[in-house]
Amino acid sequence: MATVKFDNATRLYPGNDVPSVDKLNIDIADGEFLVLVGPSGCGKSTSLRMLAGLEEVNGGKIWIGDRDVTNLSPKDRDVAMVFQNYALYPHMSVADNMGFALKIAGTDKAEIRKRVEEAAKILDLSQYLERKPKALSGGQRQRVAMGRAIVRSPQVFLMDEPLSNLDAKLRVQTRTQIASLQRRLGVTTVYVTHDQVEAMTMGDRVALLKDGLLQQCDTPRNMYDRPNNVFVAGFIGSPAMNLLDVETIDGGVKVGDSTVPVERDLLGSASGKQVTLGVRPEDLDVVSAGQGIAVEIDVVEELGADAYIYGSTRAKTHTEADEDTADKPFIARVDGRRPPEKGETIYFAPKPGHIHVFDASSGVRLGS
Repeated sequence: MATVKFDNATRLYPGNDVPSVDKLNIDIADGEFLVLVGPSGCGKSTSLRMLAGLEEVNGGKIWIGDRDVTNLSPKDRDVAMVFQNYALYPHMSVADNMGFALKIAGTDKAEIRKRVEEAAKILDLSQYLERKPKALSGGQRQRVAMGRAIVRSPQVFLMDEPLSNLDAKLRVQTRTQIASLQRRLGVTTVYVTHDQVEAMTMGDRVALLKDGLLQQCDTPRNMYDRPNNVFVAGFIGSPAMNLLDVETIDGGVKVGDSTVPVERDLLGSASGKQVTLGVRPEDLDVVSAGQGIAVEIDVVEELGADAYIYGSTRAKTHTEADEDTADKPFIARVDGRRPPEKGETIYFAPKPGHIHVFDASSGVRLGS
């Protein structure tokens, strides 16, 4: 087992002016499960491949334990990678696939068999060891790919979107198995996904990237409750946080024709300026007409105990030239047993202590 450190790690592809990964700094603890998440093209897979030795590091360093591995070949880094497409040999049995890396390394046959059987027991694959990959389901093939990594007893597991080829139900089941397995083995794991729900449910910590830059690295709870900026606030959480550009006034902010009270310490010195107000769909209470944010309902999504309403609110944005009023999308969670009707206008007030305020120009979080 080992720690992992990205120390200003940078990757600039030939012919590009902008780095795909720009001065990435992350310290990963021994035994930690860290998830790299972000939209397509943000640099998360490139970061993982830099750690694996599959991409050149153009600046900074990468450490595994107390070793600088920046210029080491992949085989000398003592890491095992699980890919999106399984990468199994179709002509080999499950047992041979799982033990192939050990065979190449010259490990004794009895030792290979012992390690393969131990890994198969952990992954519930014992009855499939003599089968070929084509006789297995997608979930079973992914477990074989994980077994191939486990038998090597590496210092670090690297997983590049290993669940993206599975259907939704199996993906939920398998991500639970992976998280449980990692905690049992205690191996430091770096996991890449574009799915923020996957990131939030699996990781000890989550690192969110955008355009090659680290936006925030924190526990799932802290990222949800205290996002560093507008991008983090909008990316983390499903459904997404409501974000409205509003003007600050005495005692709060103006949303349409209503005033939303905001604590003074959240606004800081932003009084009289434009800010971005953020509130999550579950942090809203239905209030009397005219007392909160007016939302005209377009769609009601009933989920049983809960329901989500999707609508729009009128928000005024003041510019130097004029005052512009536009419909802004808005989502709220309501009682699923008494949902409102489509076309209704409902008024919502944010719950005290659950309001987020961001600088309108930089997007950075304001206040405490």
